[in-house]
Amino acid sequence: MKATQGIISVFLRELKLIGEDHSLLLTLLIAPLLYLFFYGSIYSYKDEEKVKLAVVDDDQTSLSRLLIQQINNLQMVDVIIEPSVDLAQHLMYEGECQGYFYIDKGLERKVLSLQQGNAVLAVNAGRFLPSSDLIASVTKICLAVSAGVRMEYFQMKGLSDKTSLDEAMPVNLDYHPMFNESSSYGAFLLPGLLMLILQQTLLLGLAESVSAERMKKSLDEWFSMTNHHILPGIIGKGLFYFFLFASYALFVLTINFSVFHLTLLGNTGTLAVLITLFLLTLIPMAMWIGSFFKSQLLCLQIMAFSSYPIFLITGYSWPFKMLPVFIQVISSLLPTTPFMQAYISVAQQGGTFSDNSFTIIHMLLLLVLFSFLCYWRFKRLAEKSVEFS
Repeated sequence: MKATQGIISVFLRELKLIGEDHSLLLTLLIAPLLYLFFYGSIYSYKDEEKVKLAVVDDDQTSLSRLLIQQINNLQMVDVIIEPSVDLAQHLMYEGECQGYFYIDKGLERKVLSLQQGNAVLAVNAGRFLPSSDLIASVTKICLAVSAGVRMEYFQMKGLSDKTSLDEAMPVNLDYHPMFNESSSYGAFLLPGLLMLILQQTLLLGLAESVSAERMKKSLDEWFSMTNHHILPGIIGKGLFYFFLFASYALFVLTINFSVFHLTLLGNTGTLAVLITLFLLTLIPMAMWIGSFFKSQLLCLQIMAFSSYPIFLITGYSWPFKMLPVFIQVISSLLPTTPFMQAYISVAQQGGTFSDNSFTIIHMLLLLVLFSFLCYWRFKRLAEKSVEFS
């Protein structure tokens, strides 16, 4: 009973401390909601639209006009007709268009005689998203138009429509993306990015709180509420952050996913267990890290700097197996790495516990590791530091 009362006292004390500390208030109550919508809004449309493409038509035939018409009908392309390649290149170099499409003179004649015709697509790969989409879309149009021309040729030879189609397209690709149905970068990035925002604000806030305790020499005040028992003191402070960020996670999976039109294929119960395990691992990790700082400002600066490196090495933006071995080792010590693998599998691909048993065991081992390190660190501080009276 005394331990429970001590945990509740530390919980209420943390709530009071956050209300009095403007830095913690901003980090924990304002920053998460602001970032969740600000970063999400960047990819709210997810797909590129009306990307300008300069077109130079030196053929001036019905086939070239058909190509231009079909390309212009694409939602993502806004065609600009230019008289010469030099002008089209100038527009691309000046950033007025993303690339240019050049139709060589004699294209229709060569295609109708089943010779190789030339059409050149040049794109500015400095922006890889629109350039990649342009290449895929224009290539698809060119293949479709070419197949139509070949089909007409075989029909002129007296073949039936079905036979002509089979001859023009002997292999028909039936392409259906299984998960990211729009095949857009935004739909791929946003689910993981939203969870990463929650992780970093939790690490920032809790590590700041612990470093502030050391800076103000109030560790004794903190643990005196649990009769200087380390574990209840840790649980009391961590419990506040668990409830706060569990609420944020629920907010993300309901409001943010709805606002940004993200699909949620997995079982909500499975997701709840994964997120609970993730938060329980992050909390002792954040307290352990924060215990090494005696300056709240320095802790904030270093933890804020860690956001981007963590995102890069967890295998979300780049395949984990393609990372250098020593980076893989470091990444494996972060709860973000197994969580992101399991979270994307469940939320975006409809995975189950059995599909992610290895990553769940990985997270459990990290929970044990950081819980031990956190307890051991505060036990050492209690034994040797003058911050405990």
